Amino acid sequence: MSSSSHRIGRIREELALLTTIQRGIEKEGLRVDSSGRLAQTPHPHALGSALTNSRITTDYSEALLELITGTNTSVEALLQELEETHRFVARNLGDELIWNQSMPPPLPPEDEIPIAWYGPSNTGMLKHVYRRGLAYRYGKAMQCIAGVHYNYSLPDRLWDLIGIEGISLEQQRSKGYLALIRNFTRYSWLLMYLFGASPAVPRAFLANTEHSLKEFDAETLYLPWATSLRMSDLGYQNKAQSELQLCYNDLETFLRRMYTAVTTPWPPYEALGTKKDGEWIQLSTSILQIENEYYSSIRPKRSTQRGERPATALAERGVEYIEVRCLDIDPWSPVGIRAETCRFLDAFLLFCAAEESPFFPGDGHCTVSRDNFRAVVREGRKPGLLLTRDGEEVSLRDWGEELIARIQPYAELLDEANGQKRHVAAVDTQLQKIRNTELTPSAKVLHAMREANTDLTHLMLQVSRNHHETLCSGPLEPELLHRYITEAQASIEEQKALEAADSESFDEYVARFHAALIAP
Repeated sequence: MSSSSHRIGRIREELALLTTIQRGIEKEGLRVDSSGRLAQTPHPHALGSALTNSRITTDYSEALLELITGTNTSVEALLQELEETHRFVARNLGDELIWNQSMPPPLPPEDEIPIAWYGPSNTGMLKHVYRRGLAYRYGKAMQCIAGVHYNYSLPDRLWDLIGIEGISLEQQRSKGYLALIRNFTRYSWLLMYLFGASPAVPRAFLANTEHSLKEFDAETLYLPWATSLRMSDLGYQNKAQSELQLCYNDLETFLRRMYTAVTTPWPPYEALGTKKDGEWIQLSTSILQIENEYYSSIRPKRSTQRGERPATALAERGVEYIEVRCLDIDPWSPVGIRAETCRFLDAFLLFCAAEESPFFPGDGHCTVSRDNFRAVVREGRKPGLLLTRDGEEVSLRDWGEELIARIQPYAELLDEANGQKRHVAAVDTQLQKIRNTELTPSAKVLHAMREANTDLTHLMLQVSRNHHETLCSGPLEPELLHRYITEAQASIEEQKALEAADSESFDEYVARFHAALIAP
């Protein structure tokens, strides 16, 4: 019996465990006006405080909404919660709506893109100043790109079943999630092919940037075979991060390199300084201001307390779950992600956790996997595209079909556990995309533009309007509506309490924040 078959057999002996897998979603989306222009209005009061509302916040820009679910043990409950939050938000946007595409519409000049504001509390100012730093380091336009983050955690008992060893549950869990991340790194090109939905951008997005894109029409640039320009190096001009390579072979090395990144000055940032005319413009002059500045397709995560550093939490309590960050918004779904996508992700991530996951060679990062990923985001639908596997070239189609076949047994396990056949159906849907590139979301976006004889901006504005109408007309039970309203009001009061409780200057607060980072 192969190692893979043995692990699948062990899991089948305790199938009920798979019903306790937890997943959550963080979905970003820009607020735009009825003409598709970036909203210049403050975060809507009816949605509560962006600082303290656990369901509805903002990411980089004041206009970049982020809708957050709790953890759910079923895809049905997860998407129901996400849809309910979207319905509540849609009803409280006035004449605005959510842009349902990862690449933003034509943006105003950078000085007119509002950075998210969280109030004058020290906690709120820390979030705001961090975003000021992002503006200086990467530009504001790049920060307006939106995506879907999928959070995923496995039951602790599973690590024993698949043979992950450790001197404690905490160590076992961390080793298991890092093994998952290594396999995810090897195979995440597949997700970009299957779910990438940003093959084009408005011409204005790259107005002052050198690029290799082609003209689709007078207002749109694209690459003919691209799947996800969002995940390419498009607009990404930061040398400091491009040279940063973290290690997923073990948690200690990962944390050591992260610590180095957030404590090592970078000359261009030193030249900027942390203040300008007496005002804070970035939290530090290091390669990264904070840990979350590291852009990656997947992250090991641990819940933190207010003011606690993510790296310190990981060092003290280990990895708790993983966050998949490479998913584009699905333009054809009102909530940006479909149930079949979630079910495939569940099977794919279970596969990544359970299959053998050798360490990466040398310094612990895998340039081959990175190169495969980059090739697929830029030309994943190119006929005969070759990727590199074990030092040899293999076609995307052949490797994709092989991976789907290996993922299939894990979909079957999930269906057996849940008494359904939806995971297997979701995997089969992806197999059809491997065999026919025209079924991919990226191909459908280009086809829809050609069919409507319109540019990306006008197409996505109409799609976003239709979704807005669908969400506004959808049911929202009185009790549920009351709960959302109550939570929003309570979050505003919580923000006021935070502001009233501050007893130190912001300079002192930042110094204490930096001191909270513990050397590994």
